[in-house]
Amino acid sequence: MKKKILIMGLPGAGKTYLAERLAPLLDANWLNADKVRKEADDWDFSPEGRQRQANRMKNLAEKSIVSGKHVIADFVCPTPKTRDDFQADITIWMDTISEGRFKDTNKMFVPPEKYDFRIKEKNGEIWAMKISDKIQEYQWDNKKPTAQMLGRWQPWHIGHQKLFEEIIKKTGQVNIMVRDVQGVGDNPFDFDSVKKNIESALVDFKKRVKITLVPNLTNICYGRGVGYKIEEIVLDANTQKISASKIRDKMRQEGKL
Repeated sequence: MKKKILIMGLPGAGKTYLAERLAPLLDANWLNADKVRKEADDWDFSPEGRQRQANRMKNLAEKSIVSGKHVIADFVCPTPKTRDDFQADITIWMDTISEGRFKDTNKMFVPPEKYDFRIKEKNGEIWAMKISDKIQEYQWDNKKPTAQMLGRWQPWHIGHQKLFEEIIKKTGQVNIMVRDVQGVGDNPFDFDSVKKNIESALVDFKKRVKITLVPNLTNICYGRGVGYKIEEIVLDANTQKISASKIRDKMRQEGKL
């Protein structure tokens, strides 16, 4: 069944950025409020004008669904009445800012009591994948462009998580290679433990990830470019400082190892 998806929130919250990235993942039609207003030549932002816009967006969305596709509508939809009238199947609240740039909108905006997703950080690429995969199951395809992560992951930590979230933006699916290092140096975890740890952390991306055991790779060599590239992902300084060795030491102190 095709869905009528509302992305709502204050101006500047990131609605359009998310919609632009979600639409192709769902092969959905996309209704942008500014474009709809421009076509209607209606820039009335009074309560009556906003209600008229909500009804206009609803009518366009329902016509779009008849074509056999999901439809995404991104607009402020500031009041319970406008949201009730729109009748979304899925509501995504972009709750990333406390105030927008228009005082009248801020004044009349009523946070929704009911929603399916509440997004508090501007990370449209990641949220687009999460939401898309909740609506329709992602299908891994070995022939699709795929990114690779190689490491010990002893254990997987927040730094690895942030690294993964940057990497998956590039291709949409990631092969995580786990080096076979249990008992080598200060590496206590076996492959099954590492895999379960990663799967638990990446539960929102489970169909977009493959986790494979590989030998203790220490050298990555190539003769010439053959259709792939080796790229360093540089995260913020605080994340770069996170140390798995220190995490293991703390686990030992707490009796967890």
